[in-house]
Amino acid sequence: MQDSKTAEQLPTNASGQVSRRITVWLTGIGLVMIAGLNLMGRSGWCPQKDFVPWSWDVWSAHCSQHFVDPYSLSHFQHGLGLFLILSVCFKNQMSLFAKTATVGAIEALWEFTENTSFMINRYRETTVSLDYYGDSITNSVGDYLFCLLGVYVSFKLPHRFTITVFVAAEIISLIWIRDSLMINIIMLICPIEAIKNWQMPLPVK
Repeated sequence: MQDSKTAEQLPTNASGQVSRRITVWLTGIGLVMIAGLNLMGRSGWCPQKDFVPWSWDVWSAHCSQHFVDPYSLSHFQHGLGLFLILSVCFKNQMSLFAKTATVGAIEALWEFTENTSFMINRYRETTVSLDYYGDSITNSVGDYLFCLLGVYVSFKLPHRFTITVFVAAEIISLIWIRDSLMINIIMLICPIEAIKNWQMPLPVK
C-alpha cells in the first residue's frame, strides 16, 4: 500500500483556499443535518436533563444523548476508514475537497438513517442497545465532529498508521464497552446471539 501523499500537497495559497472551501461545505452539511434532525423530532439534549457534556455508561438512558460518549470512538473510526478507503480507491480521481466533503455527507446521512424508526428498532432488536431510542441532536453533532477528526487524522497520517489507529480504537472499544464499530456492523447485518450475550452488562454483586 502506497503511503505517499504527494498528490495532496498544494501550494500555500491554494491550500488556504481549499481549507476555506472545505470548512464552508462541512459547516453547511452540519447545519443541514441539524435542521433535518430537528424536523425529525429529535431532542436537542438529553431528556434526563443532565447537562454534563459526556456520558460513559452505555447501558444507561444517557447513552447517545450527550455530546461525547464511548461510541464517539466509532464515529472517529468512520472518518478514519472512509477517508482511507477513498484515498486508496480514488487516489487520482478525487481531490482532497471531494473526499472530505463526501465523508462529511456520508456521516450526516448516517445520522439521519440512525435516527429513523426502522434503524432504532433494528438496534433494539439485534444489538445490546435495548434502551436505544435514537440520538439527541447534540450527540449527532458530536458524532459528526468526531468523524471529521478522524478524517483529519487519516489525512495527516501515512496509510499504515491510519490502519493502526483504526485497529487500536477497535480494541479499546471492545475492552471498554464490549462493543465496537465492527461488532455493530456484524450485529446489524447478521446478529449473533453469542455476541449479544457477551455484551450484556455484568450483574451487580
